[in-house]
Amino acid sequence: MSQIKLFVELTRLKKPIGYMLLFWPCAWGLTLAYDFDVELNLYFVYLIFFFLGSILMRSAGCIVNDILDRKFDKNVFRTKNRPIASGKVSVSLGLFYVISLCLISLLILLNFNFFTILLALGSMPLAFTYPLMKRYTYWPQLFLGITFNYGLVLGWTAIHEEINFVMLIFYFGAIFWTLGYDTIYGYQDIKDDEIIGLKSTSIKFKNHAKKFLIICYTIFFMSLIFGGFLMDFKIIYYLILIIPLIHLSFIQIKKFNSLNSDICLKIFKSNNFFGLLIFASILAGKII
Repeated sequence: MSQIKLFVELTRLKKPIGYMLLFWPCAWGLTLAYDFDVELNLYFVYLIFFFLGSILMRSAGCIVNDILDRKFDKNVFRTKNRPIASGKVSVSLGLFYVISLCLISLLILLNFNFFTILLALGSMPLAFTYPLMKRYTYWPQLFLGITFNYGLVLGWTAIHEEINFVMLIFYFGAIFWTLGYDTIYGYQDIKDDEIIGLKSTSIKFKNHAKKFLIICYTIFFMSLIFGGFLMDFKIIYYLILIIPLIHLSFIQIKKFNSLNSDICLKIFKSNNFFGLLIFASILAGKII
């Protein structure tokens, strides 16, 4: 039982926000591409596959992150008790878990078309090198955005087997969504990160945080509007988008306080609901 508890802690399975933020772009891409005039069974099957894949890959990513950051995590108050940093789980056992999770993910991936399989395999280096970026650049959140929203591309290609300009517009915008929410997340550890020499957009823009968030979320929303126009969505799509716009304005920006880690975490977690709202708007745009 103790090993199971450590595995759950290691993979953050009790913190669903991580895999949900990975899942929502997948659901967006799949919904954008799917033809709802045909049977719905395949749509729900693919949705389940992407959900399971998000859990598995996020879990593997967490372990890789903990292995690469184990020396840094020991010096950060929030992370010093993580299983690998604290020595409760060995690096070799962690690597065994990573390989096992990736193999299970591969079994799910093989249910998609060849082009999607190739694209997914091509994203692996991005997924597992992200933890290194904070050592060399103030933009690790940008690399996270490219990686975490890659599922939007896979959701699209699972149906169309090609990369489309419209899909790229949504993908481009989603990167700035992640750039915004992960910058907020980074303010939890900013003091420790500065002491041990790690970099982030939280540190780079600490004196202009709200301005940076406004820029990120404005680009994201402009991409949603432009993408909806290219998809020829009806007015219902734009009406529903008003709700996440209000959410961003009054929850993520107005209430944001870089000096209060509890508020930062609460705002960060609210992006799960935000992802659901965007999903609802795209779904309405497709079927109504």
